[in-house]
Amino acid sequence: MKKARGPRNGHSIEVSGDRGKHVTLAVSGRLSLGNLEAFDAEVQARLREMIPATLTVDLGGVAYLDSAGALALLQLESESRRRSMTFEFINLTDKARGIMGLIDPQALTAPPLITERRTGTILEQVGDETLKILNDFKQVVMFLGELLTALAYDLFHPRSVRWDDVAFYMKRAGVDGLPIVGLISLLLGLILAFMSSLQLKQFGANIYVASLLAIAIVKELGPIMTAILVAGRSGSAFAAEIGTMMVNEEVDALTSMGFSPVRFLAVPKVLATMIVVPLLTLYADLFGILGGVIVGVLGLDLTVYTYLKETQRSLTLLDIITSLIKSGVFAVLISGIGCQRGFQVRGGAEAVGSATTSAVVAAIFLIIVTDSAFALVFQYLHI
Repeated sequence: MKKARGPRNGHSIEVSGDRGKHVTLAVSGRLSLGNLEAFDAEVQARLREMIPATLTVDLGGVAYLDSAGALALLQLESESRRRSMTFEFINLTDKARGIMGLIDPQALTAPPLITERRTGTILEQVGDETLKILNDFKQVVMFLGELLTALAYDLFHPRSVRWDDVAFYMKRAGVDGLPIVGLISLLLGLILAFMSSLQLKQFGANIYVASLLAIAIVKELGPIMTAILVAGRSGSAFAAEIGTMMVNEEVDALTSMGFSPVRFLAVPKVLATMIVVPLLTLYADLFGILGGVIVGVLGLDLTVYTYLKETQRSLTLLDIITSLIKSGVFAVLISGIGCQRGFQVRGGAEAVGSATTSAVVAAIFLIIVTDSAFALVFQYLHI
């Protein structure tokens, strides 16, 4: 039996053979991206009609073949073998064989990079997002355990720490951040002192602007604003740096050489951040109080001595210690989540960008949650 198909969309297919037995598809003309959909539809229709046990594809009449056409032919071969058909290409030119050789047959069995999007019901979407959050939490906890193990090892083996890298990240996260931290803290102190003075002046309580500002800056705003700034500057940089190394397979190279990626890459960043963030917090506190001094002297007719004396009276050493404790915990969260997001990167530049954004958002969220927990604990401990 022989069936001829006229040229359509630049190609033609001639079918010969017996139904359920040996069938030959003689392809001629152009087989390219432009007519790929029509070619695939026609071949599938012929296969459903003939249901062959043995399929031979004759490519002797193909005048033009590009990579898309070669992919279609290889997919036809893969599908035929899945259906337990005996498959064969005949009259395959050297040029066509070379084009088909550029395509990895194993890639045809891999899942697509972009799957079909399913919206589903609202319950399905909530369930999917819940599973993602739980899986993300699991990965964060696992990384935290690995990080704490590495820090404990380095505590007893200080010579194994890459101190040069610690100093480098101290400069990048600390010294390079001094201008922006100082500026933001100064402006924050100015705004807070000015807004509070508008209310306190009505009661003749100008002097208490110093107390209000000192407590607010030292106990809450100083640590939290410094942590947010460090998360935006350094946490994102940590994620981008490690993420780029993941894309370039440099982390895999470290593993193959016997190095622990967490100890080699994450520990110096975490140690550097733990050292500089408390120092940056003290620096931010000073500039915040300086902003209050400016408002007190220029707008409230207070002397510098009076303002600073009231600030000293309202603060205790315990307030400063608790502020430093919070900033140290924030430092671990910022550097840890930045490194964890970096190690999660799979793909290319887009994945690095997503990891960087995720690191900043997650760090700020954890900072807020942790600060709330500290507020409750200190309240019950009467600190």
